[in-house]
Amino acid sequence: MENITFMTVPEVAAKLKVTAPSVRTLIKTELLPAQRIGKQWVVTHENLNSYIAKNNVIIEPYDHPRIGDDIPNIIALSFFSGAMGLDIGMKNGGIDALLACEFNNYCRMTINENNPNIGLIGDITKYDAPDILKMANLPPKAHVDVIFGGPPCQAFSTAGNRKGFDDSRGNVFLRYLDIVGDIKPTYVVIENVRGLLSAEYPYKDISKPFKGGALLIIIDRLQELGYTISFELYNAANFGAPQIRERIVMIGKLNGDKVPYLSPTNSDKEKYGLPGWNTLADALKHLPADTKHHYIEFPEKRLKYYRMLTEGQYWKNLPPDIQVEAMGNKLQLGGGKTGFYRRLSFGKPSPTLVTNPTMPATDLCHPTEDRPLSVEEYGCIQGFPPDWKICGSILEQYKQIGNAVPIKLGEAIARTIIADMDGTPLPQISGFNYSRYKNTSDISWQKKIDRVLLKLRNENQQLSFAEQI
Repeated sequence: MENITFMTVPEVAAKLKVTAPSVRTLIKTELLPAQRIGKQWVVTHENLNSYIAKNNVIIEPYDHPRIGDDIPNIIALSFFSGAMGLDIGMKNGGIDALLACEFNNYCRMTINENNPNIGLIGDITKYDAPDILKMANLPPKAHVDVIFGGPPCQAFSTAGNRKGFDDSRGNVFLRYLDIVGDIKPTYVVIENVRGLLSAEYPYKDISKPFKGGALLIIIDRLQELGYTISFELYNAANFGAPQIRERIVMIGKLNGDKVPYLSPTNSDKEKYGLPGWNTLADALKHLPADTKHHYIEFPEKRLKYYRMLTEGQYWKNLPPDIQVEAMGNKLQLGGGKTGFYRRLSFGKPSPTLVTNPTMPATDLCHPTEDRPLSVEEYGCIQGFPPDWKICGSILEQYKQIGNAVPIKLGEAIARTIIADMDGTPLPQISGFNYSRYKNTSDISWQKKIDRVLLKLRNENQQLSFAEQI
């Protein structure tokens, strides 16, 4: 017994990063072998390691510095890294981040499982510029070339409450800008949802929130720091992703000319001499035939309607009487309701991947099988490498992959930045429709917002005059 070392319940809990009661439950259910010595339960190191290996337990990593002291030609830092979709794309395009910043426990596990040597930090509010450089294992005065990330988008999402900077996640967005100001990278990349274009917030002399106010604050802050700004709403399908996914990509350049827009590689219906959009079939053909698919089941009451539909169909393709039965009061909702009882089509790009493919209004049902898209199919559509491990439950895996930036879009961002660094900007296509929407570029959006500001200021002047009378 003298060569056997024991761990107490609190020590095991600290090792597993769980609570002591959780450890006691494992012991009580005999999932974790233990023995009683005196008044306390103890666990051998051997039994604990055996439990970890047998149950594929992945422990949330602590914040840690980068392993290695090499300094690449391009120094980059990643923030709000998630499952590292943007990071993978940037790396494929030639920009490899030395540090990741992520607060979510499961995402941190994913990062550490796939890239254990990268520097890892969590709460962005607890680190200043010197700390960040230290965790990236960089000299104190090292010049950072690129900082990239997608600050939490829920505060600006069209699906959320759109509280903007009044939301704690919006405040984290401002903290990101502060870090940019302290580190002063040559390039800064901000990826976000379309809702950022119209997120309401007061601005300077206009105290009433209005659409576009939040983005104006962000632009002003970056310009005060010395950055020229370009942005556009990009459909990832135009860059080779087999998915209709529209995201704002803003690129700021320190004390330099504006960075050109991303150069598309694909187009709808093969316009501009470019190949057509990649399809769901193009994405899924990379999956081996013997792939074991993991997914959440549709409820049986919904499956009966799916069995009436074929590839590419949705609720409107059900018989009229069945439509009423299937949709109920949802028939009274506005819009096309195209996400209800939706079977995908192999011959088209996937719709935007959501964090749960079984939500009624955003169903993502397999084209031919009576199930939602699997986690493995999600990964293919986003472009994750086949050996990339996503940690957590199936629902958590869906969430991480669904929130990720398509790898192909990340590659396009990196190509654009490197081309700008080299002084050889990529070709631009005049009149290219980057998305379905209008007034989404820095130029067209600013013209629109200038008209809004003029109207609001005139209204304020009239109100002020009326009050004086």
